[in-house]
Amino acid sequence: MIENEVIVEKIVEGIQEKKGKNIVVVNLNKLNDAPCSYFVICQGDSNTQVNAIGTSIKDWVLEKTNIKPYATDGFENCQWIAMDYGQIIVHVFQRPFREFYDLEHLWEDADLNFIPDLD
Repeated sequence: MIENEVIVEKIVEGIQEKKGKNIVVVNLNKLNDAPCSYFVICQGDSNTQVNAIGTSIKDWVLEKTNIKPYATDGFENCQWIAMDYGQIIVHVFQRPFREFYDLEHLWEDADLNFIPDLD
């Protein structure tokens, strides 16, 4: 069984592969009422990039770990894609939707790990 931390690492690599920005890994393990162990949140600049990031995550994680998401949603309009990897939920936003929902603020009691953007 592959550890959640390895899956999170591969998700981040899949995001970086398509130049996803402002990546935050939200570790929810210390919170009693958390819906999962991790959120991975990032953003793209357009519908096309958000779609590419979501597709890259699916392909990268499958290739590196042989794990598929249980469910995905949002590929129809690519404003906010959610991907369910069990104890890991991935959110790929366009900037205005990320700012509106502000998930990092909702879960600010968790451990937030801000991943620097790649140049």
